[in-house]
Amino acid sequence: MVDALIFDVFGTCVDWRGSVARAVAADLPDIDAEAFATAWRAEYDPAMARVRDGARGYVALDDLHLENLDRVAHAFAVEVPDRLRLNAAWERLDPWPDVVAGLERLKREVIIAPCSNGSIALMTRLARHADLPWDCILGADIARGYKPQPEVYLAACAALRLPPEAVMMVAAHNDDLAAARRVGLRTGFVPRPREHGPGQVRDLRPESDWDLVARDFLDLAEQVARSRKR
Repeated sequence: MVDALIFDVFGTCVDWRGSVARAVAADLPDIDAEAFATAWRAEYDPAMARVRDGARGYVALDDLHLENLDRVAHAFAVEVPDRLRLNAAWERLDPWPDVVAGLERLKREVIIAPCSNGSIALMTRLARHADLPWDCILGADIARGYKPQPEVYLAACAALRLPPEAVMMVAAHNDDLAAARRVGLRTGFVPRPREHGPGQVRDLRPESDWDLVARDFLDLAEQVARSRKR
């Protein structure tokens, strides 16, 4: 039994690829929008790695996204007419079809919050766009670091005044769950086989004995509710 579920957001809760590609197509109609969106996302981990490794101080993901946009636009040899507007595409990502209803059911049982690499500002605006009914916003801004650094998961638990074993990390990414487990959190896996498009080859199935494995958020909510009635 757990008292709170914290969630990865990009990919697990929302379709970043399709949503960002739609925004790119609107602003840059003459390029391959899906390729641009994929290239933009590919800069995500390297940018955060420079913060995690101490090469630079903490920089909010909003700013990293903007730097990455400039880098990708240069690689595609295009000029973005309104950089800030396109960068805000990350605040307008659409949820997967099961997410809102699943979160609403989960909220009846436990505390729910994102534990994302997105800033509080980004996560708040995204929640308003996608109707994500969080109880609060947790993650990188609180820890001033980026997953999979241990302090990000532990800061979320500390903010809720709960021990790690009373908190479950939910993600569609096995490496995220592995990092959370290493610092004592419970783990829940929900696959998102379309996160990276039709050719996705990773995170199609659980790669460890996670505490819960669910088909989607509705199934996750049912499993959590059953566990609390035992």
